[in-house]
Amino acid sequence: MIYDISLSLRTGGVVYPGNPAISITAQQAISQGAGANVSRLDLGSHSGTHVDAPKHFFDDGAGVDALPLDVLMGPARLIAFADTVKSIGESDLRAHDLTGVTRLLMRTRNSAWLASGATDFHPDYTFLAPDGAAYLVGLGVRLVGVDYLSVEQFHSGHHRTHRTLLSANVVIVEGLVLVEPPPGDYAFSCLPLRLAGLDGAPARAVLVK
Repeated sequence: MIYDISLSLRTGGVVYPGNPAISITAQQAISQGAGANVSRLDLGSHSGTHVDAPKHFFDDGAGVDALPLDVLMGPARLIAFADTVKSIGESDLRAHDLTGVTRLLMRTRNSAWLASGATDFHPDYTFLAPDGAAYLVGLGVRLVGVDYLSVEQFHSGHHRTHRTLLSANVVIVEGLVLVEPPPGDYAFSCLPLRLAGLDGAPARAVLVK
């Protein structure tokens, strides 16, 4: 079974406040006499399902094209949290057996918002707290995937979750749609566009059972 856990990119799709709006227009159209259809894409590097590179928060950090492919593909554990969980901290994570897990995906109430296709941004989304991020680094987790447009609390001001993960070279995948696959172990693949030196890039992500 293959689960496509990517968010569709479309004109007017939901974006993190302050990021560029998504616009997809026809640059050439057969219906207008052109020999082929060609589209123009205008979007930010953190649009839709996307990967954060260290460059996102550290000027001297690696760009998305330098991320190790062996981290972006391999076994992953999907865990789920109740809708009442608004902040995922160390105590919430300790309730799950994460022994030997190197790629962790977290499903929350956020997934339903992304799956709905709604363009409204929810600033009260569930996020990974800084102590939760530190706990995962301590466990040796190398990739963290979340089901909203940021792993961090909205307008946290300190960016400690991002900085804790990225400074430890933990790859962050944001904007995953996790409503369909049940919790468990999967083969995971998420390959961002090979954009030279950029802070992040849109990606296609799948789970295979």
